[in-house]
Amino acid sequence: MTTAANKKPKPAGGKPSRRHEQGSGKRELILAAALDEFSQNGFAAARLDDVAKRANVAKGTIYLYFKDKESLFQELLRVQISPVVGMLEAVLAASKDARPVPLRETANRIADLFVDQVISTRRKDIVRLILTEGPRFPKLAEFYYREIISRAISAFRTRAARAAKEGELRSDTLARFPQLIVAPALTAIMWKSMFDKFEPLDAKALMKAHIEILFDKEERS
Repeated sequence: MTTAANKKPKPAGGKPSRRHEQGSGKRELILAAALDEFSQNGFAAARLDDVAKRANVAKGTIYLYFKDKESLFQELLRVQISPVVGMLEAVLAASKDARPVPLRETANRIADLFVDQVISTRRKDIVRLILTEGPRFPKLAEFYYREIISRAISAFRTRAARAAKEGELRSDTLARFPQLIVAPALTAIMWKSMFDKFEPLDAKALMKAHIEILFDKEERS
């Protein structure tokens, strides 16, 4: 018979158990090792054996958390990139004096966000991988579009359509083609991976220059 005296007390305050903390730590180690492995060798050539070696775990440990290499890469995308989309959505929803922040100002904030949170971090390696290997692995491209791209495009399209409707913009071009805002950022990622050692590129200045060109044409005089 179990009595109150011999029951094991539960962790106070609902704190996670040591086993849970250890499991979470191993999962993070695997994701960090996966980022290194995918960045160095690409998705096709990356092997789970090498991810395990980098993480200093048995290969079987990876399967406790991820079904296969594809699911590992998808989780890496979700953990690394999804928070940036959340930041983007917050920027687009920001207001000033009970009115939306002007779209031109918002676009510049997006440029700052993308450079600071993607191009200046290891996240740029993930985006580069999608750009280079997405055509060969359509499921990964579809996952990236569904989890990341579609959210970002929808948020910017909604804000740009409102700007056009309220007369902030001359036309609905940016609502129809929200990809225009991030096009130079993708160019910067590819440039930095191939040509930056020959001619360094100021990604933030490139994006700001592009925004000036776009809005000089779109804003009402």
